[in-house]
Amino acid sequence: MAVIGKLWGYLAQRQTKVILAAAAASGLDIDIPHFEFGVTNRTPEFLEIFPFGKIPAFEDSTGFALVEGIAIARHVCSLAPESGLLGRDARERALVDQWVQFTEYEIVAFNMEIRALHSGRLGPHSKELFEGLICRQGRSLRYLETYLASCSSGFLVGDQITLADLALAAATQQIGRVTCGAAERALYPSIFAHYDKVVSIPGMKETFGEPEFVQERLAYKENQ
Repeated sequence: MAVIGKLWGYLAQRQTKVILAAAAASGLDIDIPHFEFGVTNRTPEFLEIFPFGKIPAFEDSTGFALVEGIAIARHVCSLAPESGLLGRDARERALVDQWVQFTEYEIVAFNMEIRALHSGRLGPHSKELFEGLICRQGRSLRYLETYLASCSSGFLVGDQITLADLALAAATQQIGRVTCGAAERALYPSIFAHYDKVVSIPGMKETFGEPEFVQERLAYKENQ
């Protein structure tokens, strides 16, 4: 496969998985330099290219540099337009963007905030706030479940995989490790069937790794 550049980031990082999955689905390859958070991204060489020190970070052979996971993933997909990963026409492209944003703001964002509350990184909080976030994420998941159940192809847009599916699969893996235990996964069979469908595509299993889903979802704990 053609090497399109270098990507700094952790292989276990959700955004990195989406980028590498996009490359695999596009028939492209990306070099992954050794990376140590707080060390590599604080070196003068790294900060000269990426002044904010954020990962994932991408640079191609011409010196073109990008940060932000979805922006990098979109760029990767654009290098193989025949893949259809960004949609095959204007309507499909809009739908791909719609579902990518839905995934980021209605699923991932809640998951991150729930984890932060649980760990105490956001300071003192209440059970009402914690459970409120669980409920809000649940509302989004119910909407997504209903939509996916109506998709005969099993994909979010049209009849083939797109960037939206890759983004959702990475998010689904994340919630399956945090807010969706076995009982919750049973409530959303279409969402987790979608995950299984995506990771069964050649090259995806290696990128996503083992799901490592929890049996019991993260529960509220009193502040320490």
